Amino acid sequence: MSEALATGTPSASVALVAATRRLAEAGIPDAARDARRLLAHALDVPPARLTLVLPDPMPADASVAFEALIARRAAREPVSHLVGHRAFYGRDFEVTSDVLDPRPETETLIETALSGPVTRLLDLGTGSGCILLTLLAERPAATGVGSDLSEAALAVACRNRDALGLSDRATLCRGSWYEALGPGQGGFDLIISNPPYIARDEMAGLSPEVREHEPRMALTDESDGLAAYRAIAAGAAAHLAPGGRLLVEIGPTQGAAVSALFDLAGLSEVSVVQDLDGRDRVVGARLQAL
Repeated sequence: MSEALATGTPSASVALVAATRRLAEAGIPDAARDARRLLAHALDVPPARLTLVLPDPMPADASVAFEALIARRAAREPVSHLVGHRAFYGRDFEVTSDVLDPRPETETLIETALSGPVTRLLDLGTGSGCILLTLLAERPAATGVGSDLSEAALAVACRNRDALGLSDRATLCRGSWYEALGPGQGGFDLIISNPPYIARDEMAGLSPEVREHEPRMALTDESDGLAAYRAIAAGAAAHLAPGGRLLVEIGPTQGAAVSALFDLAGLSEVSVVQDLDGRDRVVGARLQAL
């Protein structure tokens, strides 16, 4: 007989079954996965070890915490906000409602960047810092700058930078796109960005997790979804070193439009990279070498 049955206290397994049912009834995709992740968080155990403690009785404090987490998830608050972090390219990053939740498809942007030189990089609209900091962690000799208009987002990026031990190689500055940089800052061999690319009339179609819990200014330009690319393309030549690369994440229907903007900006070797699902995901270009 398990300890839970002996004491009359419901086991973690019973709590998990009830929570999974509640999330499923609320229309949560992958309800079982989310319930397990939140239970591990409430019990303060690694998710991989959750199975080992499922027969045990639920501690009272963990039971209260788990109930609150499930209620918030049923209301469509993202799991990453509930647990406070999200895994991205093998590392954990702090995530709050002030930054975009790092997404698996953005790893295509990382892979594309790592396929070429990364020595001095600029991450425009850095958010949580996950792109800038991942590239610096993968390239120990590199240095980089991350800019963002949101002071709250930069605070999250700063904490992620410090947690990864990258304070000496990553500079964070506040401002809109290139305007955040000081005079004479340029010569980057890589400029990279995952800018707001959702058109205003597409916002209503987003999931509640995204539409209601992620920063609107990081999602949409309140226009056609191309405003950020126009600004990034316009300033690229003045900030890239000769032969330097520009890489941006895009929505899956924007490859041709963003490529045309890069062509108009005088950049060369414009190309579109697809993600693992075969969708256009990254547009890259290069400043012609002298």
